[in-house]
Amino acid sequence: MRNMKFKHVPLIVVFSMLATWLYTSSFVEKPIVQPKTDYNVYALETPNYLDFAGEALPLNQQDIKERLDRELLVNTYWQSNGLLMIKRSNKYFPIIEPILKAYGIPDDFKYLALIESGLTNVTSRAGATGFWQILKNTGKELGLEVNENVDERYHLEKSTKAACQYLLQSKEKFGSWTLAAAAYNAGNGRISQRMEEQQATNYYDLLLNQETGRYVFRITAVKHILTNAYDFGFNYEKKHLYTKKETYKIKIDTAITDIVSFAKSYNLSYKEFKIHNPWLRERHLNNKSRKEYIIEIPKN
Repeated sequence: MRNMKFKHVPLIVVFSMLATWLYTSSFVEKPIVQPKTDYNVYALETPNYLDFAGEALPLNQQDIKERLDRELLVNTYWQSNGLLMIKRSNKYFPIIEPILKAYGIPDDFKYLALIESGLTNVTSRAGATGFWQILKNTGKELGLEVNENVDERYHLEKSTKAACQYLLQSKEKFGSWTLAAAAYNAGNGRISQRMEEQQATNYYDLLLNQETGRYVFRITAVKHILTNAYDFGFNYEKKHLYTKKETYKIKIDTAITDIVSFAKSYNLSYKEFKIHNPWLRERHLNNKSRKEYIIEIPKN
C-alpha cells in the first residue's frame, strides 16, 4: 500500500525533497584537515649585542633597541622577500665579497647592496641605478662610463669597485664605517651638515630623515637574519638557491654594429647576452675611441 501511495506523490514534491537533502547535507560537519605545519607569528628577541662592520650598536638605549626590533620584524615577516634575498645572495655575494676585501671594506657592506637593490639592476625614481644604486653624476665622478650606449652602473664588478671608492672617501671623512654607510644613503654633505647642526659625533645620536634613520638598522637586521636564517624560520635546501652560470670573457676594442647578430655568432639569444652584459644599453656598441671592453659569454 505504501508503494502505491508513493506513486501518487507529485513529481515536483519528490524533486523538492531531494534538493533539500542535497543542500542540507553540504553543511554536515566534516573532519578538519590539519595543515602540514602550523603558522605562528612571534615577537622576536632582540640580541644583546650586534655590530655593523665591527662597530657595536648601543642596544642599551631604548630607542635604538626599538628601531632594530622594527627592522628585524619587517624583514623576518616579509617572507617572500627574505627568501629572494637568501637565493640571490648565494648567486652574487661570491662576486662582491672579494672586491670588498681587495679594497679593505668590511664584508658587512655586501648587505648594503642587498637592501639598496635586492641584488637586481633596478632604477630608482631619483635615477640611482644598479645593484649599488649609483646616481649618474656620482658614477662619472667615480670613473664609470655612463651614457645612453654604455652604462657601467649596470656592471656588477665595476659598480662594486666604484661603491668601494665612495665608501673609503666617507670613512676617511667621518672615521666611522657606520657613518660611511649612512653617507652612502644620504650623501657626505648632508651627513656632515646634520652632524654640525646637531653637534653629534655618531650616527646613533643623529636625528635624520626616515630612510637614512632606518638605513644602518635595516642593513644590520638583514645581516643578522641571513646569517641565522633557519633560526628565523627560513627553510630551504641548497638546490633552492640561485647560482651564477659559468662564463668566459672576451675582449672587444672595436664597435659592434649589431649586438643581436653578435650574440647569435656565439649561439646566444639577445636576451641571454643582455642578462650577462646589462651595461650595454643599446643594440649596438659605438666605441669610436677603440676602448677595450670585456664581454661575458655564458658557456653552453
